[in-house]
Amino acid sequence: MTSERRRAPRCPLIASAEVVETRTNTRLRARISDVSLVGCYIDTPNSLPAGTEVLVHIAHNEEIFGALGIIAYCHPNMGMGVRFTDVPLDQHEILEKWVAELVRD
Repeated sequence: MTSERRRAPRCPLIASAEVVETRTNTRLRARISDVSLVGCYIDTPNSLPAGTEVLVHIAHNEEIFGALGIIAYCHPNMGMGVRFTDVPLDQHEILEKWVAELVRD
């Protein structure tokens, strides 16, 4: 039996995403497959290395969430886990609303 290491439960959510590597301004269009209050999983064959700082924008229900994050881990040719590192208060409110709606459904 493996122990759960996540700080917040993940909720399945398919949504459009844009990931911008902050150092080079490289942009990746992708989609997320799950989200939590502390991060998300981005489905993309073009993963960035773990430790890369990124700006993430997620579009869902006519709202856009944006936050700084860091690539926590990557699965080459599949996707990457992002841990949010700097979420402005107004953006955190959007994220909390989405997660509450997903938990309720």
